[in-house]
Amino acid sequence: MDKRKVWEAIRPYVMVLPAMLGIVLFVIYPVLYLIKLSFYKYNLMNKDKSKFIGLDNYTQIFSREDFYSALFNTAVYTVGVVALTMLLSMAIAVWLNKKTKFNAVVQAGIFTPHIISIVSVALVWMWLMEPSHGILNFVLKSLGMPPSPWLQSSSTAMMSVIIVSVWQNLGYYTLIIVAALQSIPPSIYEAAALDNASRFKVFYKITLPMISPQLFFILVIMTIGSFKVFDTVKIMTGGGPNTATTTLVYYIYEFRTNSIGYASATGVVLMAIIALLTFLYFRLLAKKVHYQ
Repeated sequence: MDKRKVWEAIRPYVMVLPAMLGIVLFVIYPVLYLIKLSFYKYNLMNKDKSKFIGLDNYTQIFSREDFYSALFNTAVYTVGVVALTMLLSMAIAVWLNKKTKFNAVVQAGIFTPHIISIVSVALVWMWLMEPSHGILNFVLKSLGMPPSPWLQSSSTAMMSVIIVSVWQNLGYYTLIIVAALQSIPPSIYEAAALDNASRFKVFYKITLPMISPQLFFILVIMTIGSFKVFDTVKIMTGGGPNTATTTLVYYIYEFRTNSIGYASATGVVLMAIIALLTFLYFRLLAKKVHYQ
């Protein structure tokens, strides 16, 4: 057989081989090993003392109140971040839709927080939210409003973390929606103007369906990312106060040394929850997405 024909036949597989090796080594193998560990009472200091315990870790997970508390906190964080980010991103994107120099400067400005290290972002916001001499409480007092404890109270800590996450991600998703808006053919809006369609009807009947693929992408990506939140919680609150901001990933982190098997089982449950949510999104919403 001609060597050239052989190369043409195997070339696609050779091209994707490095990527596939990376996926196998850094995605598939860790997931399989995580599932394996979840069936063990694993001792990091002495592997010989590790023993197979079957589904005991999973039974323990669903019988512990702290797991449900972490799951509830994660759900609150996810709903808050996804809803606020999508609404604000949409509003700002509509405002920045026109191609002007001013809008270009604003777009660059709002995107900046996304490329800044989360450590820096969290530390700056912790300073802003400091109860006694933080700028936010100074502004509230200047407006005649009562100061807020922000990160120091279990009733406001989660809200504070959500605000920081929304602020950091807002610019990135706004630019995605701006790009989607600018890709809509002007002729469609011109036809709607000839029919004397109201602004609301144009937005609801034309704009939203035309940018629905991007909105669907943002919804899925943000939900997955929000369920995996860790760094913001770790830096700003450490899961407190009184576990008010303990999310599932931080909950897993707390068991990283003394109960690695239980932590692995919780990781598998988290993975299953994310997979279920993604499946439901595609099942319920994919048909409503309008692809041009």
